[in-house]
Amino acid sequence: MDAPLALYRRYRPETFVEVLGQDHVTVPLRQALAANRVHHAYLFSGPRGCGKTSSARILARALNCEQAPLAEPCGCCQSCRDLARDGAGSLDVIEIDAASHGGVDDARDLRERASFAPMSSRYKIYIVDEAHMVTTQGFNALLKVVEEPPPHVKFIFATTEPDRVLPTIRSRTHHYPFRLLPPRMLTDYLAEICAHEQIAVEPTALPLVVRAGGGSARDTLSVLDQLIGGADDAGLTYALAAGLLGFTPASLLDEVVDAFAAGDGGTVFRVVDKVVEGGRDPRRFVEDLLSRLRDLIVLGHLPGAAGDGLLDVSPEQGQRLAGQAARFGAADLVRAAEVVSTALGEIRGATAPRLLLELMCARVLLPGADDSLEGVQARLARLERRLEITGQPAPAPPDRQPAPRSADPPSVPDPAPAPGAAVEPASERTAQPASVPEPAADQAAGRSLGLVDVRRAWPDLLERAASVRRLAWSLLSKSAQAHSLDGRTLTVAFVNAGSRDSFARNGCEEVLRQVLIDVLGVDWRVESIVDPTADSSTGVPPPPPAEPTAAAPRPERGQSAAEPATANQATAEHGGPDINDPDADDQGDGTHELLTRELGAQVIEEIPHRP
Repeated sequence: MDAPLALYRRYRPETFVEVLGQDHVTVPLRQALAANRVHHAYLFSGPRGCGKTSSARILARALNCEQAPLAEPCGCCQSCRDLARDGAGSLDVIEIDAASHGGVDDARDLRERASFAPMSSRYKIYIVDEAHMVTTQGFNALLKVVEEPPPHVKFIFATTEPDRVLPTIRSRTHHYPFRLLPPRMLTDYLAEICAHEQIAVEPTALPLVVRAGGGSARDTLSVLDQLIGGADDAGLTYALAAGLLGFTPASLLDEVVDAFAAGDGGTVFRVVDKVVEGGRDPRRFVEDLLSRLRDLIVLGHLPGAAGDGLLDVSPEQGQRLAGQAARFGAADLVRAAEVVSTALGEIRGATAPRLLLELMCARVLLPGADDSLEGVQARLARLERRLEITGQPAPAPPDRQPAPRSADPPSVPDPAPAPGAAVEPASERTAQPASVPEPAADQAAGRSLGLVDVRRAWPDLLERAASVRRLAWSLLSKSAQAHSLDGRTLTVAFVNAGSRDSFARNGCEEVLRQVLIDVLGVDWRVESIVDPTADSSTGVPPPPPAEPTAAAPRPERGQSAAEPATANQATAEHGGPDINDPDADDQGDGTHELLTRELGAQVIEEIPHRP
């Protein structure tokens, strides 16, 4: 059994109605045919595979139809059957490939043959394909016959570069420019062809086929034919299309875009490693990333773009892109797109594409190192987004009218503390805040927060935890990471069981819950798990803020005043308790009790050491 013809040959249009996306050409031609006002020479120009040669053949069929003048060929007469898709052809319709027959000798031969009458049709029609390949001498030889042809001769020139056609020839023709087909029209057309061919196809695979075709109907059908030939019983799947056409999988793009939104450099560079180690083309990855950023920019300005046809994506992917666009600011997206676009130009022909790819990712992650206007706008957008996440800034204190000076009571000095009495720190004498932020007031904001927002605000959470309890800050900053967010439950992953047990045993979960209320305004339940792959380096933990301390004790005789501070600093650097550590003040346990409580140690033998 013979193999079937290629799809672009089987589905070549035979009437002007079947020509897709060229109504600006087919409608005037149909009107001219119906009114019998046909010119003697036409010039069809446009990109490859958009219907120029097919339209020229349809025009030839309509001109030589026995029932002419008609807007469309009848398809029943002998001439229409000869020029049909599977017809034998006609001696009166001559197709010439100017790429191989564009010399002056070929032009002279055509000029001599044009004087003879047609064999059996009304007109002798010359279809000159790739007309821009005709030499200047060849065009000069054709000039007279194109300008004043015999009544039975018609010329149809088809070219992808009309500017290369001799101006004297172009001025004697009716010029009809063809255009590329829009993606949505091509997607619907491919779905009809797959249904007609009884081929199962995933909706997410068709946009990849359309993108590979570049708007050309013939190229798109060729790609579809290739994918159908390699499909199994499952049909045309997204994985097959992405792998064969070389596109970056949507999962990798989602991962790197989410990491950019969260400022997670580790995840970004792991994605780069997957791209390179997987044998993918770095330039194609940059192109796909730039296309994704373009979609996010459009969604940022028009949330319904996926449903309006501005984005050729599936409904599920449109929802996912809308969520990603919400995590970025407009300035962040524009700056990232400009950085990626610049890298796309630099990566062409580069000897070290991975290095350029990693530098591009570093520029996107670090707007603070960009002194340009876009970098400043990106930093401002991040600050505004952080204010939206953490809540409204604190209201300004009410204006107080100063009381008259005469009404001021006489100032009384504070009584001196009694000897031996502890001096109360200034921070403890300050008035307590009048109101405590209620988590219920920010329920609506809490519903919109996700894991990416928590990771983005992680440095602020650590800073707040350091001011509440130093032990919680130490465990969270050194060995913990926000792992997942399920509804109103935040799961924190620790790299080892000892840190997790210490976090849970000392009430640090309640500390983190209160920190979430203070910083993000959400009342979430906190759970802790052990995950050896947890990476706490996604955000740099801020140092604990200095707390006001009581009056320093008087140094003993023979000890300088700087020695206590130096000793305290050395103790803190080596992991020992600090005098400012509230945990050290509250617990007051000995060494044995501390090791037993925190690490589960057991004293086996105590060996005294003499000084």
